[in-house]
Amino acid sequence: MWLPIPPGEIEGLPEGPSYRFWDGAEDFPADPADCAFYVVPYMKPSPLCVRPLPRMSSLRVVQTLSAGIDHVEPGLKDLPAGVLLCNARGVHEASTAELTLTLILASLRGVPDFVRAQERGEWLGGFRPALADRNVLIVGYGSIGAAIEDRLVPFEVARVARVARSKRTTARGPVHPLTDLPALLPEADVVVLSTPLTETTRGLVDADFLARMRDGALLVNVARGPVVDTEALLAEVGKGRITAALDVTDPEPLPPGHPLWQAPGVLISPHAGGPTSAFRPRAKRLLTDQLRRFLNQEPLRNVMLTTGMSGA
Repeated sequence: MWLPIPPGEIEGLPEGPSYRFWDGAEDFPADPADCAFYVVPYMKPSPLCVRPLPRMSSLRVVQTLSAGIDHVEPGLKDLPAGVLLCNARGVHEASTAELTLTLILASLRGVPDFVRAQERGEWLGGFRPALADRNVLIVGYGSIGAAIEDRLVPFEVARVARVARSKRTTARGPVHPLTDLPALLPEADVVVLSTPLTETTRGLVDADFLARMRDGALLVNVARGPVVDTEALLAEVGKGRITAALDVTDPEPLPPGHPLWQAPGVLISPHAGGPTSAFRPRAKRLLTDQLRRFLNQEPLRNVMLTTGMSGA
């Protein structure tokens, strides 16, 4: 079992297996061919994460510590059939939802302007938009999208509209399919992206998507950078018609001198949605539960796909 957290720091690990710590170091901690359960290093580049996969001939489970799985998908072709790929649903909802609200409030209330004014010693007054009475559209209504709505409700928003891959109904109301976006976008004051990166969502926020957003609307991306067409976004914010708050960008990390750094009305955080003090306790609970299930031959949680199956 390869873990990116030292085994001695994880209380309650099931006894029996041989645990090895590997967080992306150049040298592997053991022969990859002997690894049955691989927990992918967190917040590391895709090439590093998939590097041991071609040699993991005994592998049965790949467990990410992120909600997204796009960074390990390029290595799945090297795996034997029947390997389960599981994500970290339940680990990042609180932290990502917190940051989403932070970005929304900071952008609407002009906090970046206040910080810059403070550095100049300038008292910057004036009226700013509030989150209260705003219509919010959440694109990508999984567990993170639902956690974001949980935190929006106390702020007295006028309405929350929900969009996911397919239509369904929740306790809070209907979830619209992606095909309803053209009709929903003009009604939203704040558009939150929390969708996984797939072939369907790559470039979803293109020139047409942005053109449908109402004047003065705020786009918040806590999903993946490539969900947004960067050039199209630069063109739209350059007109001053909409604003944006981005926790993820394309490219990422955003290189020095990139136009997004200086784009008007754009607030950027460095992919900070997940890595907080809330991460490790939740990650450890997930790992101990998954490993217990694996050893007891019980169904694993958060299975996203099985290699060798159609579409994998």
